[in-house]
Amino acid sequence: MLALVALQFHRWSKLSSGSEFAPEFPRPVVALFNWAFGAIFLLALMQLLLDAGLLFAALIHGGMVGAPDGVRYGMAVLAAVAAAIGVQQAMRVPPLRDIEVGIPGLPRQFDGYTILQLTDLHISRLFPASWARAVVERSNKLGVDLIAITGDLIDGTLDARRADIEPLRDLRAIDGVHVISGNHEYIFGYSTWMAHFAALGLLSLENRHLVLERDGGQLVLAGITDRASRRRGHPVRDLAAVLEGAPAGAPVILLDHQPSDARHAAKSGVALQLSGHTHGGLIVGIDRLAAPANAGFVSGRYDVDGMTLYVNNGTALWPGFALRLGRPSELTRITLRRAGTV
Repeated sequence: MLALVALQFHRWSKLSSGSEFAPEFPRPVVALFNWAFGAIFLLALMQLLLDAGLLFAALIHGGMVGAPDGVRYGMAVLAAVAAAIGVQQAMRVPPLRDIEVGIPGLPRQFDGYTILQLTDLHISRLFPASWARAVVERSNKLGVDLIAITGDLIDGTLDARRADIEPLRDLRAIDGVHVISGNHEYIFGYSTWMAHFAALGLLSLENRHLVLERDGGQLVLAGITDRASRRRGHPVRDLAAVLEGAPAGAPVILLDHQPSDARHAAKSGVALQLSGHTHGGLIVGIDRLAAPANAGFVSGRYDVDGMTLYVNNGTALWPGFALRLGRPSELTRITLRRAGTV
């Protein structure tokens, strides 16, 4: 009975809020559901692997081979412990991850320029105001030049999340805090949420670019709407139009929530694309299941036809499957370097 209740987690979430993407139970209850659901999921995988191994052994030995009951009970304990660790790893305020990226043609004035990428915050009952405030405090202490938020900031309606997202108003960076949408903004009211992000002081880069200048040097920062816009009657993604009028020769950094169009960005002359969406695949090994839907790009740095793509594991993740094992959340500080100096 407990297993059946746990496996209906998303049904209960939909009953609580009208959407399976936004459970509106108290935070401990959401965490408990994720632990139980995750433990059953991990145990099922372990049982399948064990049974596959036993069938293989049966073929070799010419007769059925069994496993002691204690092995299966031990697997259940292991799954429960692993799920508890996974939920804890998912819910924590993420640690800092530092990377350096060499940019061809980067003006010397921007050598050492720092960008903090936040993505997939999924502010919700599982990641409430207290969690968001801790992320903001940790981010502001870094003193970066620019903050880029690459989509999926929320899970829930504005009325449900208004207080939880309020701490983002205090994010600070020299060149501002810039935001694009993710697919979850479209689930919960794209126009309403984008207007509220603007009211919080988050600068929208939806289908536009801006030119950053330092003592005569120029760097282009561009953003594009999420792929979900194609199905929801919003402006069509058009990277050529986004980059129209950008100064020739200035390197382009593109914010795109999903990484799957990276090859198109590379052909369009983008030097660095920052994405999220995949949550790093959540669990090592199982992460490959996310690869086909994301053109093979799941976690970390990729060289895509000469362009650098960085797929962030996420600042948080969707509260409907909050489990991380070997794919940690991250606050990602990206330091730009002139190509050849990294």
